Amino acid sequence: MSPHRPDPARPVVVLGGNGFVGRHTCAAFAATGAPVVAVSRRPARLPGARSVALDLAAGDVPRLIGMLTAMRPFAVVNAAGAVWGVTEEELKASNVTLVHNLVEAVTALPWRPRLVHLGSVHEYGAVGCPIREDAQPRPISPYGHSKLAGAGAVLAAVGAGACDATVLRVVNVSGPGTPRASLLGQVADQLAAARRERRTALLRLAPLHARRDFVDVRDIAAAVRATALTPGAGPVINIGRGQAVSVRWLVRELITASGVPAEIVEHEDRATGEERGRGIDSQEIDTTRAREQLGWQARHALGESLAALWAHVRDRA
Repeated sequence: MSPHRPDPARPVVVLGGNGFVGRHTCAAFAATGAPVVAVSRRPARLPGARSVALDLAAGDVPRLIGMLTAMRPFAVVNAAGAVWGVTEEELKASNVTLVHNLVEAVTALPWRPRLVHLGSVHEYGAVGCPIREDAQPRPISPYGHSKLAGAGAVLAAVGAGACDATVLRVVNVSGPGTPRASLLGQVADQLAAARRERRTALLRLAPLHARRDFVDVRDIAAAVRATALTPGAGPVINIGRGQAVSVRWLVRELITASGVPAEIVEHEDRATGEERGRGIDSQEIDTTRAREQLGWQARHALGESLAALWAHVRDRA
């Protein structure tokens, strides 16, 4: 599909613009000169973006409609949502209620902005590999169920002809700014602490036997931008490298990038439900649709992504 060239005066609105993926998404659009509005629960300073504070999960749909009507964006990106360390009620608020409110607002507008919704590979669950977009989702975790419910609201609007939207089902993410609550974020923080204290890092982790598809956050941002500029792209598109790698290898590569001596100790009792995977030993997606419809593929090697992750944590420390 040929990319669409929007009116340069019309902005892109990024919900969750102060989050991990949201910040990189704002930067990707700003780098092209597009006006960017970052919407988050709290005001934030983001280079090249205007910040607006709004808690959409709280149900202020009229305010969102008013804001979008005034700004008339060519695209709206939903990069908001909850992932780690929250209750099921919080998952529902951020991953389901927020999306329903967003769809209600977007479909009430007198024009159709392009809507890009960030979904998750965890919506699929245990469906075999490689995972195609037409696989029947069978999520196995509260997070996966919540993300599938949110994506369902978007896809229902698309099916009804009320919205021009695409759900990007994204694999596990690495790169600069990786959240501390994630596995790689936890490892990086522990390595940084050991570096400051000039000692060997003792990494007590959940079993690292799984194989997962990982992609750099900057590649995700590029995929979001490509999707926003491709009206009518498929309702669901997988975003990842299309190659599963050993999680243990990823951790060892991060240790190597840090230069910090480390010992890994794996304990089953440290695994969360998501980490245990409930029978999902390997997860790998098919990225054919992303290449064919968006002209997109991952550009950052995993070694480069892990080095950037470490540099960000090291500089922060």
